[in-house]
Amino acid sequence: MSFQLSNLSSSSRGNASALVVDDGDARRLFLIDAGLSPRKTHALLAEVGLARVPIEGVLLTHLDHDHWHSGWLAAMPEATTVHVHRSHRGRADRAGLTYLRTNLFNDDFEIAPGVVVRPVLNAHDDLGTAAFRIEQRPADAAARPTSLGFATDIGSPTRDLIQHLQGVDVLAVESNYCPRMQLASNRPQFLKDRIMGGAGHLSNQQSAKLVRDIAPQSHVLLLHLSLECNTPDIALRAHDWTKDADAPACTIANWDGPTPWIDIKPTSNPRPARQAPLPMPRSLWDLTNSLPNA
Repeated sequence: MSFQLSNLSSSSRGNASALVVDDGDARRLFLIDAGLSPRKTHALLAEVGLARVPIEGVLLTHLDHDHWHSGWLAAMPEATTVHVHRSHRGRADRAGLTYLRTNLFNDDFEIAPGVVVRPVLNAHDDLGTAAFRIEQRPADAAARPTSLGFATDIGSPTRDLIQHLQGVDVLAVESNYCPRMQLASNRPQFLKDRIMGGAGHLSNQQSAKLVRDIAPQSHVLLLHLSLECNTPDIALRAHDWTKDADAPACTIANWDGPTPWIDIKPTSNPRPARQAPLPMPRSLWDLTNSLPNA
């Protein structure tokens, strides 16, 4: 059974990733977030070879406009299940989303035979965001499941999030902004406060520390880079773990096209996880002057 991920697009202009589970008899397609228009999404799915594969389900991290596009209300196939955290029920009702085939989850749920989604809620604005540990359970109950961790729009990483995602084979995680670029930008002060204040997004440095604490086995996909306050080169320099001899591979998502397919598969020699992650600062405001110029 194969298990693959491609990010179709990731930025404040819209976020969507394609997760494919292929058991030999059926090729199942799931979207993680649906922040692009249906037309754009289908065009990008065609680019990655999925033009004729129906969307079986949509996993929503949250309902901000760049993660859920209202155009899907009229375009979502009747057989597609939209999965949204129960804490977002009121917003989902107001947006008309619960008129679709909807699963309001709180706990673990199955999206395909042997594929289980384990959510955890994180701080982000008022309602939070759901991060996912998606596990493909092997036929041999004693074997380690194949796992994907997916976490974006995280206000302040917690020990619970680290423990929930620790040791996944592939980790997709936001690396949203460079603090120096954020502070130097002409964005309004309230927006800087929201992004950097512990309930907005992760900086490159916070993301790099989170990756080290989670210790993914084979691959890291960096998501949601700010178009105004980040660049791929700056993000990569901040992620100094990429210099380690045993570092997992790293792919950076784009806003204007899909990433190559990332195979999600178990490794033969798992990397050890950090046993006692150091506390993450809630905000980088007090640390900015000590940051390297990256």
